[in-house]
Amino acid sequence: MPDLSPQFIASLVTLLVVLHVILLSVAYLIMLERKMASWVQDRIGPNRTNFSFGLLPFKHHHFGLGQPLADGLKFLVKEEYTPANVDRRLFMLAPILAMAPAMLGWAVIPWGGYYTHAGEQLLIAAAPISIGVVYILAMGSLAVYGVVLAGFASNNKYSFLGGLRATAQMLSYEIPMGLCVLVVILMSRTMSAPGILEAQANGVWFLFYQPVLAIIFFTCVLAECNRAPFDLAECEQELVGGFHTEYSSMKFALFFLGEYMHMVTNAAFFVLLFLGGWDLPFVREPMGAEAAGLGWVLLKFGVFAGKVFLVIAFMILIRWTIPRFRFDQLMRLAWRSLIPITLVVMIATGFIVFWKWDDAAPWSMTVANVLVAAGVLAIGPLLPQGPPVNRRIPLAGSRFSPLVETSAAVQTTTDTAN
Repeated sequence: MPDLSPQFIASLVTLLVVLHVILLSVAYLIMLERKMASWVQDRIGPNRTNFSFGLLPFKHHHFGLGQPLADGLKFLVKEEYTPANVDRRLFMLAPILAMAPAMLGWAVIPWGGYYTHAGEQLLIAAAPISIGVVYILAMGSLAVYGVVLAGFASNNKYSFLGGLRATAQMLSYEIPMGLCVLVVILMSRTMSAPGILEAQANGVWFLFYQPVLAIIFFTCVLAECNRAPFDLAECEQELVGGFHTEYSSMKFALFFLGEYMHMVTNAAFFVLLFLGGWDLPFVREPMGAEAAGLGWVLLKFGVFAGKVFLVIAFMILIRWTIPRFRFDQLMRLAWRSLIPITLVVMIATGFIVFWKWDDAAPWSMTVANVLVAAGVLAIGPLLPQGPPVNRRIPLAGSRFSPLVETSAAVQTTTDTAN
């Protein structure tokens, strides 16, 4: 018999509400991506599908809001195809392993702060544990197992290459991501999610103190979610569809939904670490029981969800703006750029926290970030760049890559003319 304490009931209610909100949001985030892609490409995008689906006499199109529901019905009724010579057990298990961690990672996010009930403060989170940020990292790292199993079990060379790419990519980018989280723990001196948010109260967001770290963390989020320009595990031009090439119907839909749920979780993680969660600049929260009422809980939840939406919209905009990396560029970015820079930022932050310079001069961390960025811009071009790839081939008649005429060639041409 579980302990039906007020905190357990609050966590259960938060779990049921937030899970269904995220599931509904994921469907419409797919529509948002299609609409933003059309805006970037100067198209209209889906705007005709209504809620009748051809069965009811509706004439209005409702801005195309029925499109996500129609897509869901399409996946449900599509043919369920399993290729021959696959490992059937692992083939069926892979989509589940890709979806399950995405459904569990957001559980420690304190969406609405605290709510006071009978003199007791209740945390509005599905799993109010003291090591919340470590839990999110652990759940995020489990997603790679579904991708690897899908690539291995499909008995397809494109799927296998996609699984290998995803493994190398996630292992590489988890290192700078974990270092970024470690720096935030140093600054806030706690591993609990509410403690990190309280350290950013009243507009003291870590984005202002650690801008370099925020950029690195956001880059790692894109890589962890397999989002462009880091979608090398499923790039259509090279690998057909990557690890999910052989999947169809609802098994493919689980991979698709898992990607967007990872986007929600990682966007919430970014908001938690760098954007102050539910905090708004220049808005002071009242003290006492008024601060923990239901109205303030709903307001905090709305502010948190609004920031998450803006981060996801920015992630979608990047997909349709920046071209995809080559795989060697992706690995070089992690091992030769992000990891060394994050280590330098972590060492600088450790010195500042140890000598308590952040208490006397809170902007000392911002100054350290500026110095690190200046050092990277100054030292980076001096480092060995490795063998050239994609070197330009001289082409006669091209003004972008002309042939260089040597003196011997000019003399030969002159003698021939004479």
